[in-house]
Amino acid sequence: MGFSFTHVCKPVCAGAVLAVLLAGCGERPQLNPGPPQVGVVTVQPERTPSVSELPGRVDAVRDAQIRARVTGIVQKLAFEQGGDVKENQLLFKIDPAPYKAAYDQAAAQLKQSQADLFSAKALADRYAPLVKANAVSKQEYDNAVASYRQADAAVAAARANLQTASINLGYTDVTSPISGRIGKPLVTEGALVEGSAATQMALVQQLDPIYVDFTQSTTELAQLRRALASGQLQKIGDNSAQAKVLLEDGSEYKHAGKLLFTGITVDPGTGQVNLRAEFPNPEHDLLPGMYVRVRLAQGVDAQALLVPQQALQRTPDGLQSLMLVRDGKVASVNVTTAGVNNGRWIVTSGLKAGDVVIVEGFQKIRPGAPVKMSQWTPGNPGQPGQPAPAAAPAGPAGKDAAPAAGGQGGAPAQKS
Repeated sequence: MGFSFTHVCKPVCAGAVLAVLLAGCGERPQLNPGPPQVGVVTVQPERTPSVSELPGRVDAVRDAQIRARVTGIVQKLAFEQGGDVKENQLLFKIDPAPYKAAYDQAAAQLKQSQADLFSAKALADRYAPLVKANAVSKQEYDNAVASYRQADAAVAAARANLQTASINLGYTDVTSPISGRIGKPLVTEGALVEGSAATQMALVQQLDPIYVDFTQSTTELAQLRRALASGQLQKIGDNSAQAKVLLEDGSEYKHAGKLLFTGITVDPGTGQVNLRAEFPNPEHDLLPGMYVRVRLAQGVDAQALLVPQQALQRTPDGLQSLMLVRDGKVASVNVTTAGVNNGRWIVTSGLKAGDVVIVEGFQKIRPGAPVKMSQWTPGNPGQPGQPAPAAAPAGPAGKDAAPAAGGQGGAPAQKS
């Protein structure tokens, strides 16, 4: 059996040559891209209001319960349900017939009393000179004077009765004591209302301005007072505070309000104090009974440290943390916050002025790993490499990146 070395060598040599050619024409191995790039901000102190967000309820400035003052049958409803009414506008008409009759009777009684007074006065005036001349007895004169005074008192009583009848007749026109918005009628035409029971007929509420009542814990109030006393917070104006409302859908009500008072007593069941703010409400967007949240600016922190909301991380045990860049490497620190101001967290501990906080690029970093930094701006979300670089550390990564940027890695492929 013969063996040919030449037949075996040709395929092997051809495969080796082909492998060498392909290796020469192929792309070069990928270079080390270096540390990952992150978007950062450098924290600096800012003058920032101290804001508390508290739950509250909307309440009308004035509630007018429209009630019957006289007993009678409702003849007419003179308003549009759910509409706006003016002060002294007619709302209901109660049957005035019996009260008109009582008024006329009182007027007639007054006239009769006035006639009796005229007669009694004339007799007393006639007896005055006669008693001096002993033409009439002293007893007759005294009786005439007494009759005159009784007639005068009867006139006063009749006049008071006429005034009462006039008031009751006026109560048959039920009017609104305030300007505001009226709800649905609680009685209809033909219904009997009673003055003695003060039957409620409707409700009118003044909606502009409007109150928002809310509560604050005594703990928060004590912390606020200590911060103001120590100078950490500065007062806003003359012991006033600006308030804003967040509606039920999370949007901010466009009109700012002012704090009217803080409660002087504490609810023993909840440990809360009552507060009230007043808001303009020209569009009637706030309605009595609505649930809202109140943002109350109670002071100003001249050295507040703020970070973007997306920079804050939550640890598995529920703590808050930030990723910092120190000496070109990632460091994790636990922090505490005191609410949000204009989309940024107010950090109260764990951070100091000048710290470099990572805002973007968390996916490829870990504590202790080196990173490259670029300045983050709100206008470039998700693109930490687009803003101008901020003091990126020099090192081998910068040298490795140069050939790829210059295009030398792709030249051999074009030659083959």
